[in-house]
Amino acid sequence: MNYGLAIRDSAALDLVSLGALVHRLDPGIIPFRKAHECQIHVSGGEFNVAANLSDGFGLRTGMVTAMVKYPIGDLVAERVRAMGVTPFYKMFPHNGVTGPNIASVYSDRAYGVRAPVVFYNRANEAAAQLKPGDFDWKTIFGGGVRWFHSGGIFAALSETTPELIIEGMQAAKNSGAVVSFDLNFRVKLWNLSGGEARARQVIGRILKHVDVLVGNEEDLQKGLGIAGPEAAATSKLDPRAFLGMIDKVLERYPHIKIIATTLREVHSSNRHSWGAVAWINGQTCMSPQCELDVYDRIGGGDGFASGFFYGILAGESPEQAMKLGWAHGALLTTFPGDTTMATLEQVRAFAEGGTARVQR
Repeated sequence: MNYGLAIRDSAALDLVSLGALVHRLDPGIIPFRKAHECQIHVSGGEFNVAANLSDGFGLRTGMVTAMVKYPIGDLVAERVRAMGVTPFYKMFPHNGVTGPNIASVYSDRAYGVRAPVVFYNRANEAAAQLKPGDFDWKTIFGGGVRWFHSGGIFAALSETTPELIIEGMQAAKNSGAVVSFDLNFRVKLWNLSGGEARARQVIGRILKHVDVLVGNEEDLQKGLGIAGPEAAATSKLDPRAFLGMIDKVLERYPHIKIIATTLREVHSSNRHSWGAVAWINGQTCMSPQCELDVYDRIGGGDGFASGFFYGILAGESPEQAMKLGWAHGALLTTFPGDTTMATLEQVRAFAEGGTARVQR
């Protein structure tokens, strides 16, 4: 089985992401209404993929985004540098009062039967002001880029961000890069700009340029308006519901070569069953399944995507690429924060059946 993708053998950058940088405030297992302190994690769905591939997998990656000149921006930019990601910023000055701002995401880790709660402060967000013409794509792609990635959270931020995504994807295609998109449907964000009806219109235009799509069953239904499957799944790890929708997606977008998703059964905030499935150029590919003891679930899906993309870029078989994505997503839930602390050796070991026995 091959991927059906024309992937460059080499380039100055292996992957470039386009999206919004955010800082996530994390009070641990304490709900915000009772919190006294928080950890700060630098995040963003598109950034997480670029950061994971750089820091964990040793690839050369870049990030196209907005940056604000104020202390929060300095904090975020430091983390981008620390993860080894090459930045392509449009700079915004901060007026000292109202912004523009780097968005805040608030997310506790919860515990046991208590679910995590996520909410936002994206008021006057700099990334939402990004628009076509803000970046010199010829320079960004000048040395070659193998893969270009963006996602649905960035698309939901404003009227202009989807147009910038399309502009970037067109430039990526012209340069010979593979293009991926993570649906990452967030109802709270889309409700501010027209709800599911607008999401379907916007995402439908974006997907005309996409080779690799990441999104679960709910993403496909809400983000694309794809009807649910006729055969109901017996559990969240049963891939039949997801696979039953693939033909409907391909009827609209026959050029898409890969559609992949994680499979997660949440037993409690700290105990999940975990798997992944993909349709790859006409064939189905399944990961192994495992039980997760979850420390911090935020970023697990991006962890899967980055490991899966790495496997493809590294020339691994589809089965091995799925294992690497599954393994990395699982490991990422054992770390605090949204980006990886795993090494490629750890990912490969877990993918091949490694255990949590002490390493001496």
